[in-house]
Amino acid sequence: MTDPAPPDDQSLTTSGTTISDGRGRILLIACGALAREILDLRTRNGWTHIDLRCLPAILHNHPERIPAAVEEIVTRHRAEYDAIHVVYADCGTGGLLEQACERLGVDMVRGPHCYSFFEGNDLFASRAEDETTAFYLTDFLARQFDAFVWKPLGLDRHPQLREMYFGNYEKLVYLAQTDDPALTARARDCADKLGLAFERRATAYGDLETTLTSWARVTSPR
Repeated sequence: MTDPAPPDDQSLTTSGTTISDGRGRILLIACGALAREILDLRTRNGWTHIDLRCLPAILHNHPERIPAAVEEIVTRHRAEYDAIHVVYADCGTGGLLEQACERLGVDMVRGPHCYSFFEGNDLFASRAEDETTAFYLTDFLARQFDAFVWKPLGLDRHPQLREMYFGNYEKLVYLAQTDDPALTARARDCADKLGLAFERRATAYGDLETTLTSWARVTSPR
């Protein structure tokens, strides 16, 4: 099986996507910011028994809406699948998403956010005390920096606000899922726009890959 090309980042940001070939026995409900990584793992591992439903990534600007959106999809599709898993970490919901998943009886990705599970939750936690002044980007956020950071904060209209928002940060850490020089250059440009030092760390998919692999093995393909 070859997956279709992933939707463009703009559609993943604002509307999400559904990828299904009609054979899925497992449904992943995920953030649109993770679509490319999940589809890559699905293709590489031949997980034809897994369907993907992505919610709009822009929900991160209103994390209180994420639990209800996840619950609606679980409730609507529960009877169609052997298992449903949620590919979000806490993501700013203050534990509300975890509570919803426990009530619904579905698993979610461990960790506070995607920065943590991409780097590896244990490693990220070990650095936390020394990185209180770090601002993080992933591949998706490097591509969608304007949509998620620059414009929502009004910096496109009022660049003088940069010091108010980022004056306490010292560096931008780009957690790179891929080895893409053009994307690294974009992340470096983001650091320059924010007036921050730049650091790149190659993480690949970290705990996301480990978690999805464990879920995929529970139900083997038909």
